[in-house]
Amino acid sequence: MNSHTTTLRTLHLAAVAALLLLLSACARMGNPDGGWYDDTPPFVVSATPADGATDVKAKKVIINFNEYIKIENAQEKVIVSPPQLEQAEIKAAGRRIIVELKDTLKENTTYTVDFSDAITDNNEGNPMGSYTYSFSTGNHIDTLEVSGYLLNAEDLEPVKGVLVGLYPYDVPDSAFRHEAMMRVSRTNGSGQFTIKGVADGKYRAFALKDADGDFVFGQKSELIAFSHDSIVPSWKPDTRQDTIWRDSLHIANIKPVPYTHFLPDDVTLLCFQEPQTDRYLVKTERDTPGKIGLYFSYGHDSLPKIKGINFNADSAFVIEHTMQRDTVLYWLRDTALVNQDTLTMELRFMGTDTLGVLTEMVDTITALAKVPYEKRRKELEKELEKWQKEQDKLKKKGEKYDSIMPQKFITPKVAGQQITPLQRVFIELEEPLMRCDTSAIHLYSKPDTTWYRTPHEVVQLTPRRYEVKATWQESTEYSLEIDSAAMQNISGLVNNVLKQGIKVGNPDDFSTLTVEVSGTPITAADSVATTIVWLLDSSGKPIEQATVKDGKAKFLYVKPATYYLRAYCDMNGNGKWDTGVYDEDRQPEPVFYFNEEVECKAKWDVSRKWNVRAVPRYQQKPAKIVKQKPEQAKKQRNRNLERAKQLGKQYIQEKTGMRM
Repeated sequence: MNSHTTTLRTLHLAAVAALLLLLSACARMGNPDGGWYDDTPPFVVSATPADGATDVKAKKVIINFNEYIKIENAQEKVIVSPPQLEQAEIKAAGRRIIVELKDTLKENTTYTVDFSDAITDNNEGNPMGSYTYSFSTGNHIDTLEVSGYLLNAEDLEPVKGVLVGLYPYDVPDSAFRHEAMMRVSRTNGSGQFTIKGVADGKYRAFALKDADGDFVFGQKSELIAFSHDSIVPSWKPDTRQDTIWRDSLHIANIKPVPYTHFLPDDVTLLCFQEPQTDRYLVKTERDTPGKIGLYFSYGHDSLPKIKGINFNADSAFVIEHTMQRDTVLYWLRDTALVNQDTLTMELRFMGTDTLGVLTEMVDTITALAKVPYEKRRKELEKELEKWQKEQDKLKKKGEKYDSIMPQKFITPKVAGQQITPLQRVFIELEEPLMRCDTSAIHLYSKPDTTWYRTPHEVVQLTPRRYEVKATWQESTEYSLEIDSAAMQNISGLVNNVLKQGIKVGNPDDFSTLTVEVSGTPITAADSVATTIVWLLDSSGKPIEQATVKDGKAKFLYVKPATYYLRAYCDMNGNGKWDTGVYDEDRQPEPVFYFNEEVECKAKWDVSRKWNVRAVPRYQQKPAKIVKQKPEQAKKQRNRNLERAKQLGKQYIQEKTGMRM
């Protein structure tokens, strides 16, 4: 028998075996190995009231299925519309789902219970697919739908798990604060939403991350979105491509399938949180013995005032704060206070009262050292003992040893060892300095083969940060040198000699990027408004910004890499992105993303034309830098096919002795 005949016989046997196994499975109640799997998804067999029923008065709904089912993440995935102030009770019980509405039913209203993909069979977890049940208390069912996307206004990230709903177009703006939305949906992992059961009419769309469950905007901390654009729902017959798979890798056919296309399906809302102007002390922290941190919910021009209760607070601190003044660090100057485990003080600061008015607050706080002094002392003794033993070993071996433990030094860190001519060079320290002799900080340059003293200036920016200012020349090596004991920190430690090389790159090592920007909402009347373009790295982190002038943003000395672009319109010219305020009818400042990667290579002059409105906002942010990834779609399991293949192989092996 030749190999061709053998192969044909093998295939024939495999086909016959698989067929016999399938037929025998139908004739038997079960198999010793567990039998065939239930790979078919559940389906609805009936409902009371019937799906699509009208003139309904009952608040209890029972949906019957062909098999035992379960609901996954009901609170997160199932949405009842109109929204229910008293949460509906939704539970799976055997082959049925029971929905009990607690609110009084509204007259002439379509009710929808959107289960999304939450329903699966109980045993195998096969998904039913998207399912929505509906009924009406009136004489007809509203069937229109409105779909779209919810994005974070600041970075165009899709926002998951937020209510999106509709109000009639002519309702006053105050309705958002006093009346629940009439139809609602909830966004998925892609920020998408579909509001179902919508009647003919004209609407406005809103979004609300409801913090207190009342379906109205009542707290500044709630995430919101609003739009004045009118929405008029409609539909049209349409077709879409349906892919039929032969198996997991091969497509058998692609055919058009008719469906009802509801419009609009691209409503885009940009959500934001209003400025959090309520000021209060969030926490007090003493994570290191020599530092007390005060963390406020919001900054204020005036710093807190401290009066020591069990210590003298006069001149006790070196004070450091963030630019926004929402975090204030108090570094202890006196070692005796550092070693005092408990420091109690009276704190006076500006905070908001119950009416939201800024007033002086008085509070007594206790700063407790995270690691007690006694424990720190014992750790130092152990360190000294360990060092002494090491020296004794060296002494016994006749090797060089020390009799005095070496002094500890502070180690300044120089940021910017590889720089461009436009970059800044900083000296950073772990603790504030009590003294810094800037004349003992030297800068040398080597433009050819000889080192020269280079003019520079050392400027203190914060208690722990200094800038070395100089004219940094292209293709030049520099040496930043700090003499011993030029710096002394508040713990009394000084620096050792430091010599740090700094190299400024050659222009041929970099790229130049020019971005021609158009389509922004800024007009000639916006005299102070500007467009700011940010250069983002491969993870989406901002690394450099440029202001658009004469329609162009320019980036010089760009290191070779792949970048992305983000822009925002600074409408008030304050140099930062500002969020929205609902009661002032003010939207957040517009943000846009260039939807392509920008590759920069050494010696390249790269240019891009960017119309910020050419691509819909929900499609702008490149997928590689989107943090909120889409949810994985549930797939129907097909384990019977794999089982049949395996049993077919076993049958052939048993009958022919051939290994498959």
